[in-house]
Amino acid sequence: MKTIDLVAPAGSLVALKAAIDKGANAVYLGLRNATNARNFGGLNFGENDIRLGVDYAHAKGREVLFAINTYPQARAVQEWRAAIDTAVAMGADAVILADPGLMAYARNRHPDLRLHLSVQSSATTIDAIELMREQFGIKRAVLPRVLTLTEIEKIIKNTTVEIEVFGFGSLCVMAEGRCLLSSYVTGDSPNNKGVCSPAHAISWEEKEQTLHARLSGTLIDTYAPGEAAGYPTLCKGRFEVEGELDYALEEPTSLNAIGLLPKLVSMGVSAIKIEGRQRSPTYVAQVVGTLRAALDAAIKDPERYSPRPEWQSALAKHAEGSQVTQGAFERPWK
Repeated sequence: MKTIDLVAPAGSLVALKAAIDKGANAVYLGLRNATNARNFGGLNFGENDIRLGVDYAHAKGREVLFAINTYPQARAVQEWRAAIDTAVAMGADAVILADPGLMAYARNRHPDLRLHLSVQSSATTIDAIELMREQFGIKRAVLPRVLTLTEIEKIIKNTTVEIEVFGFGSLCVMAEGRCLLSSYVTGDSPNNKGVCSPAHAISWEEKEQTLHARLSGTLIDTYAPGEAAGYPTLCKGRFEVEGELDYALEEPTSLNAIGLLPKLVSMGVSAIKIEGRQRSPTYVAQVVGTLRAALDAAIKDPERYSPRPEWQSALAKHAEGSQVTQGAFERPWK
């Protein structure tokens, strides 16, 4: 059976090393600026840490992918181009891009650089993927989490571009990074600022033993004493609708495709991606280690493969809201 890469998130040098040590074939990371779709305060790499991380990964025969997956602001295109140049200078094995203009720059400036089409580009059809291959020579496309297994298999059969899909991680209602909800409330677009809830817009306030989470002054959730508070995003806030307080837009839930691994491998998927550059090194270590074991088992003996209870238990600990789904892969609501 064909092999398949496990691609892990790295929001810090510690997380990068944990991913490599636990068996990731590649890690993806971003710079500390708006070119990175996970531009959260306190996360990501300085240049020295990136160099250390690249050296660490390459010494163990693994790859480092640079996510430059937001869209350039009209007056600051040079910042995005410089990020591509920086990635090349630091030994990137590939850059993950969404914007066609940056694709053109990368191909012209660095013709030998391997290009991956970011999930932020929302390419869901063979035509869209083939156009990017023909124009820019992309080698891999990361598919949005809206396609069924049947749709993914059809794409794989009709393109030479490697296909990467998400195997585990948080879900949200945005169009893969283009959150109009966040833009409306915070005034900043995740599309070109790289973060859905920018730090300057977040405030926490405790009133009468209840924790209040706000974005730009808008109350988006409250937490009872002892209740775990999630990252304050508008899509997963709790609001009162017709007298009932609940998740009005989306409940916190994570994608978990561990039960589908033999099918994904047999279809010809080239890489399984784990979401979560904003998550802790502990998350990275445990999720990568679990998916590594599951993927190896699925490749070795797909006919007898079954997700072990301890794998599911380990992943459930890191699922948002302690809930998991196979999402659109099987789309039972179709």
